[in-house]
Amino acid sequence: MSKLITKGKVYIDGKWQNVNIFIKDGRFAYIGNDFLEAEEVIDAEGLKIIPGLIDPHVHFALYCGTVTSVDDFISGSKCAAYGGVTTIIDFLDPTRNAEELEQSFKERLALAEGCNVDYHFHSCIREPNGDLEEYVSMMKKLGMNTIKLFTTYSETHRRTYDKDIIELLKLTKKYNFLVTAHIENDELVSLKPEYPCTYIAEARPSECEISEALKLAGYAKETKGYLYMVHCSSGETLSQLVKQYGDILGKHFFVESCPQYFAYNKEVLNTEKGYLYTFAPPLRSKKEQELLIKNIDYVNTIGTDHCSFMSEDKKSHPMLVGHPLGIGGIESSFVVMHKLFGDKIIDKMTANLADLEGFSKKGRIKLGNDADLVFIKDVPEYPIGKPHGTCDYSIYEGIKVKEKIVHTMLRGKFILKDEEFLGGKGELINCDKEVKF
Repeated sequence: MSKLITKGKVYIDGKWQNVNIFIKDGRFAYIGNDFLEAEEVIDAEGLKIIPGLIDPHVHFALYCGTVTSVDDFISGSKCAAYGGVTTIIDFLDPTRNAEELEQSFKERLALAEGCNVDYHFHSCIREPNGDLEEYVSMMKKLGMNTIKLFTTYSETHRRTYDKDIIELLKLTKKYNFLVTAHIENDELVSLKPEYPCTYIAEARPSECEISEALKLAGYAKETKGYLYMVHCSSGETLSQLVKQYGDILGKHFFVESCPQYFAYNKEVLNTEKGYLYTFAPPLRSKKEQELLIKNIDYVNTIGTDHCSFMSEDKKSHPMLVGHPLGIGGIESSFVVMHKLFGDKIIDKMTANLADLEGFSKKGRIKLGNDADLVFIKDVPEYPIGKPHGTCDYSIYEGIKVKEKIVHTMLRGKFILKDEEFLGGKGELINCDKEVKF
C-alpha cells in the first residue's frame, strides 16, 4: 500500500523541513512539496518526524548465570516500538572459534523469531582458540561487521587478552570491520563474596574503565585499527580520551554511551531501592556524570544496554556475586536523551549507527531507504510510566518529559499507532555496504 505523509516537520540531514513523504513498497519513494496520489494519506500536522531509531546494544533473553533477562525478542521489541526503535542489534553468545560462531548465530537467529522490529547481531568472541582470520571471515559470511569482546569477566571465561585484541585490530584494516569492546581492567575488579550488589561502583571503580580505555586507544592508534567502546560510563574516561587520543576519536576509536549514565549517578545506589540500579559498568560519581554530559559531542552513538530483570529477581540476589546485572531502557531512551541534549542526539541514534554498522537502507529519511519513521508530539509535561514489556519496573519511571512518541513505522507499516501497539514483523538485516571509517 502506498502512503503519503503530509504536514509533518521532518528531520532530514540535520535540518527540519516541511515536506511530504511518499512511501511505496516499504521504501521512501518521494520527498518534497508535491501532493502525490496515494492509497492512504496520513495527516501529521503538529508532529515531528525522525528516522526510525537504531539501538546497537540490547540483550534480549540473556542468561546471566542466575536469571535470564525477562524481555525476549517479542516483549523487548514491543518496548522498542514504544520507544521509536525500529532496528535492534543483539549479541551472539560468546564463542572461541569460527565453528562455534556459526552455531551461535543459528541459535540466536531461532530465538529472534517473532521480533516486532528489524534485528541484527554482533558476533562475540571469548578466549579464542582458533584462527582469528578464519573467525573474521565467518563473521563476514554471516553478514556481520562487528566482533564484541570483553577485557574483563575472566571468572566466567569471557575475557579476551591483549595479544588477541591487537591481532583483531590489525585485521580490522584488512577486512574493514569494528572491534566492539566492553572495556574494564580485569585486574582492578574486586568481586569479594561479602560485597552487597549496591557496592558495585566500588567493586568496579572508574579507574577500571579509564586505564583500560586509554590502553586500548593506544592499541588502536598503534595498529591503525578500528575500535568501538560500548557503554562508556565515566566522563573522566571520555575526558582523558579527548586529551590523549583526540586525534583518533571518531576515526579509529568510537564511543558509545547509554542514557543511564547521563540520567543518574552512583548516589542512587545508596537509596532504599539502590539494587534496581545495578549494571556493569556501574554508575559513577556526580562529577563524572556532569563531565560526561559536558563531553556529549565526543560520544558517537547511544545504545541502551537493555537487559531487564524483574525487581524481585534483583531484590532476591542481594550480594554482588550472583546478582543479575542489567536494566531495561529501550522504551525511554530517546525521550530521556532528547530532553537532555535536544536534536544533537538524533544522529547519534540513527545515521551514525547506520554508517558504522554498514546498514545502507537505515538511519536516514532518504529516497530508497526503508520507510522507518518515528512521529513525536509535544505535550504538557508528564512523568514516564512503567514499560510495556515483561519487566515490572524502569529506572526512568517518574522522569518528567514534554514529548511522546505517538506512532512508530517499520518499512511503511505502523507498528505503533496513536500510542497503541499493533505489532510488526521484523526481519534480519545484514551489513550490506562497505563501511568507510
